[in-house]
Amino acid sequence: MRDLFDDYAGRTTPAIQLREIEVRRRAAPDELRRFEGEALLDALPRGAVAVALDGRGSALSSEALAARIGEWRDGGRGEAAFLVGGADGHDAAVLARAELRLSLGAMTWPHLLVRVMLAEQLWRAQSILAGHPYHRA
Repeated sequence: MRDLFDDYAGRTTPAIQLREIEVRRRAAPDELRRFEGEALLDALPRGAVAVALDGRGSALSSEALAARIGEWRDGGRGEAAFLVGGADGHDAAVLARAELRLSLGAMTWPHLLVRVMLAEQLWRAQSILAGHPYHRA
């Protein structure tokens, strides 16, 4: 899965950058979610579009995601950060900060697989926006 992520991440221009934020604390789920949320928000690049991956979020088609990314790009937003929460999901502060709550479906996915699926969709979105034949829908 790491090799597949690296493959898709390297295809995008600029290449996708992965930044892992780990909170190693023993805490109740609500408190741990808050600590994780604070760490994610602190790591957000200034001015970046925040996208929270959330099972209760919008399940966009590849074309709709590409269109949204194109709107951000054309509106001068130079960077987007896709936030993957911990086992208990995102803190309310992360969801409130997110400009998009994106669902990859109702199923629960392991983090490494989410990275691959997201990297592929970002490559696909870039291909759609460039008119590249990779996307055939």
